[in-house]
Amino acid sequence: QVQLVESGGGLVQPGGSLRLSCVASGSIFSIYLMGWYRQAPGKQRELVADITRGGGTKYADSVNGRFTISRDNAKNTVYLQMNSLKPEDTAVYYCKVVVIFGSAPHWGQGTQVTVSS
Repeated sequence: QVQLVESGGGLVQPGGSLRLSCVASGSIFSIYLMGWYRQAPGKQRELVADITRGGGTKYADSVNGRFTISRDNAKNTVYLQMNSLKPEDTAVYYCKVVVIFGSAPHWGQGTQVTVSS
């Protein structure tokens, strides 16, 4: 069983920054893929960024150059540094973990990010 605990969301003004964290715990030896998705009201959940155990990354075009994903394999933790935030970044952000390639993903409970003046 894998548990995910997210933190770091909140209210920030446009142009500001936030850092999200997600810690995975449970019967884990190593994690293949860790990532962040988001879902705004009335919209589908979408990929923000993900990162493999080896450090390969993928970003949504809308956040490329503003957000940075990283991970600490020893701590089973993934981070999302969000800079130059825009109102359209407002959403619930979910952590996603795939422990073994091809296995079912695990999801966190979500953390709210609101960008507003």
